[in-house]
Amino acid sequence: MKKDARFWKKVGDKKVQCTLCSHNCEIDVGMLGICRVRKNEDGKLYTLIYGSCSSMAADPIEKKPLYHFYPGTNVFSLGTVGCNFKCKHCQNSSISAAMPDYSHLRNVVPDQTIELAREQTCQGIAWTYNEPTIWHEFSFDSAKLAKKAGLYTVYVSNGYINEDPLREISPFLDAINVDVKAFDDDFYKKVCKARLDPVLKTCELAIELGIHLEVTYLVIPGYNDSVDEVRQFCRWVVDKLGSSTPVHFSRFHPDYRMTDVPMTPIETMLRIYDIAKETGIFYPYLGNVPQGEYENTICPNCGNICVERCGYSVTLNGIEDGKCTKCGTSIPIVNDARKK
Repeated sequence: MKKDARFWKKVGDKKVQCTLCSHNCEIDVGMLGICRVRKNEDGKLYTLIYGSCSSMAADPIEKKPLYHFYPGTNVFSLGTVGCNFKCKHCQNSSISAAMPDYSHLRNVVPDQTIELAREQTCQGIAWTYNEPTIWHEFSFDSAKLAKKAGLYTVYVSNGYINEDPLREISPFLDAINVDVKAFDDDFYKKVCKARLDPVLKTCELAIELGIHLEVTYLVIPGYNDSVDEVRQFCRWVVDKLGSSTPVHFSRFHPDYRMTDVPMTPIETMLRIYDIAKETGIFYPYLGNVPQGEYENTICPNCGNICVERCGYSVTLNGIEDGKCTKCGTSIPIVNDARKK
């Protein structure tokens, strides 16, 4: 669905520059940006995907993954097509690589997202599956309505959004999980066709703006799993985001154009967990590993299990009024009983 785009400017008679994401694409007439969903038509920029949904489902909030944000609730998740990254290991390539003429798109308006969330007995709405930044016009309009309706709002993002659009949506965006794909700019350039620094700045700005932030780091053997790189990443989390920021280290499985890369060894994941704890991260988690203690929220002071997880089943027996029931330490979990 075509609609006037936000965040762009003229840079010539007919050429425009999109300023929504950190690529800052300069786009000639009749051409698309890197995301392939924003088009210059006669010197004006349009989004081609307003209200165009490729995917929608009711998900556990833990699937995003968000572990410290309304645990045990369900979130209505929506995705569209396109992406501003070109990740060789993309796990949603069927939609991220699709064009706006994708045959399975369903057109919805922002009001419908609220109705659908309620029909599915969800407590919030998430823009996910592909990159929500490129869906800004639709997600922004929808998020404003969601907040009025008493729903929480979530982005699952690669973090490549510019400061102004993030500031614009921040009053209506409750939480964001940012996938920091590596802590090395060469990785970003070669594997994702992007840069690292804008992603880090987005994470830091999210904290400043009061958006609940959790970070994911997909551990890929031979690419971003060295002890030095992981330790640098963990130090950045502690220094810039804070020790209480939840970090999800996820185990890689072969996909898309990286099917020749093996799954991450469990031993590597366990070592990374130890590095995170040693560096000062209070709440590291391991994803895509056999179910066990590495999914639980553990009090950093006394070791009490505050939130126990088994798959998407969640038990909050060790936390009360935001504090560990054993020692009284505050556990930073956003939770509102009205939305349970």
